[in-house]
Amino acid sequence: MSVEQRVSRIIADQAMIEPSDVALTDTMQDLGIDSMGLVECIFALEEEFDIEVPFNANEPDKSDFDISTVASVIAGVEGLIARQKG
Repeated sequence: MSVEQRVSRIIADQAMIEPSDVALTDTMQDLGIDSMGLVECIFALEEEFDIEVPFNANEPDKSDFDISTVASVIAGVEGLIARQKG
């Protein structure tokens, strides 16, 4: 399973929808994921990929981790995985 598929599955689980219903252009708001749900997604991503996401739930706009769309979350995870291997 690719990083994209795994991230989409985690986001879909939180949104209580099918992974096939998650589009790369969707925002967390589009999917009905609130701030608590977003934090749960971050925890699930960290556990799934054994990474540490630089995210401040109190100030998400000041985070180095872009959560604006599903595609940006996937790119962020891929970047963290690459840095970890480097």
